[in-house]
This record gives sequence, C-alpha cells and structure tokens, in this order.
Amino acid sequence: MRLDKMLCDMGYGTRNEIRKACRNGLIAVNGQRVKSPSIHIDPKQDVVEVNGEAAEYTEFVYFMLNKPKGVISAARDDRETVVDLIDCAVKGLFPVGRLDMDTEGLLLITNDGMLGHNLLSPRHHVEKEYEVTLRDLLSESDVQRMKQGIVLSKEERCLPADMIITGEKTCRVILQEGKYHQIKRMFAVLGNEVIALKRIRMKNLLLDETLAPGAYRELTEEEVADLRGSPDGVE
Repeated sequence: MRLDKMLCDMGYGTRNEIRKACRNGLIAVNGQRVKSPSIHIDPKQDVVEVNGEAAEYTEFVYFMLNKPKGVISAARDDRETVVDLIDCAVKGLFPVGRLDMDTEGLLLITNDGMLGHNLLSPRHHVEKEYEVTLRDLLSESDVQRMKQGIVLSKEERCLPADMIITGEKTCRVILQEGKYHQIKRMFAVLGNEVIALKRIRMKNLLLDETLAPGAYRELTEEEVADLRGSPDGVE
C-alpha cells in the first residue's frame, strides 16, 4: 500500500497535505524520515509516525449508533447525517441500510462495503427487529395478516413477517427485507398508523440500551465476527 493512501484513508489529510508533511520531515517509517509519500509500505509490519505519533492503520471500523430522530441516514447530505455523528477520521463511512428521519434505534456505521452488502442483500434475508407504537388497538388478526405477507400494491407484496403484541397499541415486528417505509405502509394496509418506530436488532446485533439517542460505540470483536458469520446466510 502507498504511504499517502494509508494516511489519507486514516484521515491525516489530502495527498497534497501528506506530500507537504513529508517534505517538512514530519512523517517517518520505521524510524526513518521519508521524503516521498508514494513509497509502498506494509501497514501490518511497518511503523508509521506522523509528527512523532504512531499512526496505527485500521482497515475497517464498526460502530453501533443509536440513531436519534431528525437525522438523515446517509453518508453525505446538506443536512446533518448519521455519519456526521461519528467522531472518526477514517474515510468511507456509511450507514448499513436506512432508517427514516423520524425513526430511531440501531444503525451500523462502517467502511466495510462487503459486510454492508451481505447484510442488506435480499437473498440473505437478514432479520431486523423493531419496536412499534400504533395509533389504534392491535388484534390477533393483525398478527395473522403479517404472517401471510402484507400486499402493499398489485406489484408489491411483503415477505411473511413476525409480529409480537406487547401492549394494546405496541408490538415488535421482525422483517427479513427492507422495502421503502415498509412497516408504516404495512400498518397502513391494516388501517392503523405508526406513531413511533425504533429498530432494536439487526441479525443478532442488539441495540445497546445504555446508548442515549445520538450516542455510539465501537462493536466488539465478537459482535463483528457474528455479523460476518453465516447462521443467517451471511458469509
């Protein structure tokens, strides 16, 4: 890997800025100052220092965010995005999937494109679980219709979904797909309206309830390994 690519990916600046830092003698590899940012290094073996501080290379990062209401699920936008909430200089961060602006809860933020693709691929049927608050009372007939697969239109039918009633107007819904505004549209077909929506699980990754809305933490090695594992068809 080129030295300037490594440092760019880690957020140390643009290639021009890193070139200037090299000329000023601020970057060293294995204790030797380097003048050329184009030299090739092994991030796992070589020790890179920027202005006397070690620059430890991390290829992929993984964050669990408790998405608050009012924030866009995107990497870039004119408005505040979920990526803006993450204090991390690593480039290429993106949210794995989308939550509506008025939806809160579990959102995975990473730069691991392959994992993101696998978790979102329709053929893998990765489960997502939501807590839902409704306008009207719920019934067992709603549960049965969810299990049969809600028909949104002539061209669009949902896969069967599990629904667990937790209160007169509250429930948990487990999906294996991610259509646009799916839960809101499903309940609209049932003649009900979603008042509040919160995602609490993706695959086996549970929302850390100690995280306040807008707060985040890095995933543990075990959590990352589980997301990469294949019990739900993700490899």
